[in-house]
Amino acid sequence: MAGRRVWIYELNTLKEALLKGTNGEQLEVWQKRESSLKFMTRALKCMPNDEGYVTTSIEGRVAVEFFDPSPNVQAKKYAFKCHRQVIDGVDTVYPVQGLAFNSVHGTFVTGGGDGTVSIWDPVAKKRLRQWPKFRAGVIGCEFSRDGRKLAVGWSSDDLVDVGGVHGVSVREVGEDAKGKGTK
Repeated sequence: MAGRRVWIYELNTLKEALLKGTNGEQLEVWQKRESSLKFMTRALKCMPNDEGYVTTSIEGRVAVEFFDPSPNVQAKKYAFKCHRQVIDGVDTVYPVQGLAFNSVHGTFVTGGGDGTVSIWDPVAKKRLRQWPKFRAGVIGCEFSRDGRKLAVGWSSDDLVDVGGVHGVSVREVGEDAKGKGTK
């Protein structure tokens, strides 16, 4: 399917090209892949342990992928549905727009157009917590450097008129950010 390609570059190669002042034509793609997600990507973040990355889509899906191309590691990749609600008997899908990793625990959060934020354990493949809904869709989120706080940006869009509300919320995450693989 056209437009589902993922090109992965080695950052040291990009750095060398920038330092040499080349136009980038000599850069080689480290890996070329097809995205696990069928619809437009909204966010992409590398894992803090450098083993892989997570992507999100407008279709309310998240994909967890790994850099190592060996078949046994690639067998660990997975995708899942999230940020969905049943409204009047209809499954309503929201884009997953916010994505951030906790660098201390390796867990990650997703924020959706439904106004919810969930924290996930990529090792256990489970949702650890979902916080109460914000007044509008989540447009971005980020953990503090020490992994103790989570900032969430939320704002209305043209899809649903909620009176032009927007804001940033910062909360302590405490033990909620610890996953199965964390001590």
